[in-house]
Amino acid sequence: MKREAHLEKTLISREELDKRIKEMGEEISKDYRGGRLIALGVLKGGIIFFSDLVREISLPIHIDFINVQSYFGGAHSTGKVRLLRDVQLDIEDKDVLIIDDIYDTGYTLDFLHALLSKRRPASIKICSLLVKERSHEKPINIDYLGFTIPDVFVVGYGLDYQEYYRNLPYIASLKQSIIKENNGAG
Repeated sequence: MKREAHLEKTLISREELDKRIKEMGEEISKDYRGGRLIALGVLKGGIIFFSDLVREISLPIHIDFINVQSYFGGAHSTGKVRLLRDVQLDIEDKDVLIIDDIYDTGYTLDFLHALLSKRRPASIKICSLLVKERSHEKPINIDYLGFTIPDVFVVGYGLDYQEYYRNLPYIASLKQSIIKENNGAG
């Protein structure tokens, strides 16, 4: 079966992604002019967005990655966040921009903000490609926002379901029947 058969509908096209990411890169470049910026990508889901965004930032920057997990293969966050790979760069007195794929429950971003704040950066801001229209368990201020989407499970452009669909060049909603069919699997 083709992967597209599992998708409900396209929410954000590749062209829309390209346009908005270019705008975000210009805004970030303007805001951090003269600073010491560390762009911190959240793995794995944010890797494609991160890669495209940092190429649109017209400043000298350092990049690093952090890997956390809260979904553990399912369609819903467990509410528990596990650190799999920590930041390698020293962030003390630096401006840190956390670049993540989606603000859903808020557990991941809340965990990251608390963890990194203890390391005394000059500032921490959050950039998220997507924000779901919903009540978030952990309210977080998003400084740079790509798109607001309905409260549906989305895949593509780095986002996955059980490690599939990350390589779609657009954002799409996944059919609920796929999630129900695989409930408990994986």
